[in-house]
Amino acid sequence: MTAESFYGSIPVFRGFTSLMDPALYAPLPDDWSIGVGDIVDSTKAIAAQRYKAVNMAGAAVIAAVTNALEGREFPFVFGGDGASFAVAPDDLGRAREALAATATWVREDLDLKMRVALVPVSAIRAQGLDVRVARFGPSANLSYAMFSGGGLAWADAAMKRGEFAVNEAPAGTQPDLSGLSCRFEVMPAARGLILSVLVMPVRGADPSAFRKVIEDVIHLVERSPDGGRPVPPQGPPLTWPSQGLDYEARTKRGGPLVVRRARVLAYTLFVYLIMRFDLNIGGFVPNVYKRQVVENSDFRKYDDGLRMILDCTPQLERALSDRLAAAARDGIVRYGLYPQDAAMMTCFTPSALRSDHVHFIDGARGGYASAATALKAMMA
Repeated sequence: MTAESFYGSIPVFRGFTSLMDPALYAPLPDDWSIGVGDIVDSTKAIAAQRYKAVNMAGAAVIAAVTNALEGREFPFVFGGDGASFAVAPDDLGRAREALAATATWVREDLDLKMRVALVPVSAIRAQGLDVRVARFGPSANLSYAMFSGGGLAWADAAMKRGEFAVNEAPAGTQPDLSGLSCRFEVMPAARGLILSVLVMPVRGADPSAFRKVIEDVIHLVERSPDGGRPVPPQGPPLTWPSQGLDYEARTKRGGPLVVRRARVLAYTLFVYLIMRFDLNIGGFVPNVYKRQVVENSDFRKYDDGLRMILDCTPQLERALSDRLAAAARDGIVRYGLYPQDAAMMTCFTPSALRSDHVHFIDGARGGYASAATALKAMMA
């Protein structure tokens, strides 16, 4: 079964509050594989304030595989310092090459180490776990994959043990990262703070009890204005030259870095002027694009656990903390919360004329990786 025939057949659900409904999730075909990638020692990179580099590396996995599959839709999830996805057998070879090239690029251009792996779904099911996927539509423009069944978490742990590893491509190999950028500036909290939230089930916990905790958390958040979305209604701030200029130059192929920087500098000035003065050019309407950026922002997701980047009040932070602390005492969840003053966005826009461009959100001062560190501390 191809990715398009399987993944495209899953109905898109709209209300995030129904996230934990098992009926929304379809089991992946047994002959598919799970791809995983993450930054080794991301906490050290974050301590060195290399947030943008870490996020760029995680998003690069998705960009490289998407471009290798020629834009065909497949399920993926961005995790801040890494990413996970699922591919059909026909796409496995291309995905492997894209992962290998991305690991090389991350080391050579971002000075970070990325481990990558491809795990057969059949190997996950042999452990008594599953990989089930749903499609959540944050807007009418696109959908994001949600994963359940415990298989993604197991694949990630297996990768960290060195199993199912994909070796780096030869030095100098560059993946196709067309469309990957981080031109927007950070987005300061408007309601008090930006909160990174990570909630995972305790092994052996009652699934219905875990579902109730997640639903309680989502209902608390839904009462917040705009569901806690950290992207301003008018879109993220844009300046020129952008802070992400060097990273975007490094995604380009061909020529010395100084030449690629000059090209990106010129092109981003052109884009900045179009956006700044609201100029409609060649079918591109800045106000429509900005609205889609807000609507398409990926600030909440589920991949065997709940991940959210919220712009929230101190009162909401306390309410979430109290509910999760109670659930942890009851042996239902492990969780990490990390407050900071801003959020950041990494963009993958293969075409600005289409409405399905994706925008990955993380905390701008540590984000998901710091929430994961808090979660690990709870387990110690």
